Amino acid sequence: MNKNIKKFGLILVGIMAVVAVVSIGVNWWIDVKLPQLISDKNETPYHIKYQELEISLFSKTIEARGITIIPKEREKDSLSKNGIFATVERVTIDNFALFPLLFSNKIEAQTITVRGPKVTLFKDNDKTINSSKSVGSRVVKPFQQLIKVADINLEQGNFSIINLKNNKTLFSAQNVTVQLDDIAISDETLQQKIPFTYKKYAFSCDSLFYQTDDLYHIKSDKINTTNTGLEINNFSMISMFNRRQFVNQLPKEKDLYTLKAEKIAVKNMDWGFKKEVLFFKTNQILIEQANANIYRSKMPEDDLSVKPLYNKLLRELPFELQVDTLTVANSKLVYEEEKSFDKGPGILEFSSFNLQATHLNSGYQKTKLPDVVIAIDCKFMKRSPMKIDWRFNVMDQSDGFKIKGRILNFETGRLAVFTKPYLNATTKGTLDQVYFNFAGNNNTAGGDFALKYHDLKVKLYQKKNRDKESKLKTWIGNLLLKDDSDGVLIENEVSVERIKEKSFYNYFWLCIADGMKKTLI
Repeated sequence: MNKNIKKFGLILVGIMAVVAVVSIGVNWWIDVKLPQLISDKNETPYHIKYQELEISLFSKTIEARGITIIPKEREKDSLSKNGIFATVERVTIDNFALFPLLFSNKIEAQTITVRGPKVTLFKDNDKTINSSKSVGSRVVKPFQQLIKVADINLEQGNFSIINLKNNKTLFSAQNVTVQLDDIAISDETLQQKIPFTYKKYAFSCDSLFYQTDDLYHIKSDKINTTNTGLEINNFSMISMFNRRQFVNQLPKEKDLYTLKAEKIAVKNMDWGFKKEVLFFKTNQILIEQANANIYRSKMPEDDLSVKPLYNKLLRELPFELQVDTLTVANSKLVYEEEKSFDKGPGILEFSSFNLQATHLNSGYQKTKLPDVVIAIDCKFMKRSPMKIDWRFNVMDQSDGFKIKGRILNFETGRLAVFTKPYLNATTKGTLDQVYFNFAGNNNTAGGDFALKYHDLKVKLYQKKNRDKESKLKTWIGNLLLKDDSDGVLIENEVSVERIKEKSFYNYFWLCIADGMKKTLI
């Protein structure tokens, strides 16, 4: 019995000795191999260096501090800055697998946590991303060659993209936090718009700057987004040109947009790509305290291309869009039109602007959709209460629509910027009540128009010289014009043909102008 116990003890001691030797050997191998794998022998296009590296086989963790990343191409050209340059305070890899590290020159783990990265991508052009696949080839694929993880956590990151030629910032995000769970990367995903798959994500940053194209840039303060929602604070989309610069480089008329919003919230959001085709669905988008300015100069040549109505624009969107409800609250919309810089623009202002639109859908792969229904309640030119109800169906091939509403207590002199170009006339007086109910399609529109007014005067201009008053026409016009409706609501039928080279709003204004003309002249 004692001999057996002794043999068993010797075997146990031998096993423990072998385990100890193997453990020491593995530790030594990892201590040698891992630094080589990270710094010298990694197959990515980047050199990775660090100040400290700690490895624990017991807890299966790897922690590196003081990391720097630079392109290997810089060895060939020490002055070259093209590519990604980064520093990282600390990287922690949890629950790594031993055998892939020993035999496949790759780190496989459950989680990687990256703290304090400062990453700059230097480019030789103004395109923030050359193509959707460049993220996969320049960022995701090199990362996959070195490490494979299921979850990624990023804390307190700063990211930027800079044009080398002019040192202009194309993109910047500050104090970024990212969480990506259950990541999968393959040769197939690397060819897709999003070069990896995931089950859950969260993203936040304190500020963001993004140059969308050669004309506009986007800014925001705090952004928070997850799989199901998005919230943006202090959003703005502003041109990089002033108005004179913008107009001087235009070959044809084009609107200049300035958009700001205190808050944008997207709720119950679902988005992604199906076979390279985008889909976006949400049950509500809320925009609060927006300030939108649309500026049009009449100095460049007219753009005579056909302008589709909203039915067609939504019907022909090449992706799936579904917004159950869009709400714009406590906002302002300003339209400015300018014939010359010295005279200044005419202005239409819609303040205390509230809008609710339901059933906003694209026609992509659809045969039937509910009507888009839009309700607007605002103040026209800061004073006059205005309400509009508007509906159309995206799948209606005739682009049919219905729009009705009212304006109360409106001083007509404020409309001179529009009555002048379309009627070659200006007016003074008050429109006490304006009611309209129009229906139309891509070709013609018509309906009812009703007007009650008082103290109206008209001024007419010469046909050949539209800036000079025609005193004879003005005298005749005021002679024929009844300056007061005597408290009666005067009704007329409206009928107009659409000018297809102009927008829906021009079409709508033609209906209003026809009603006013039949009532007043």
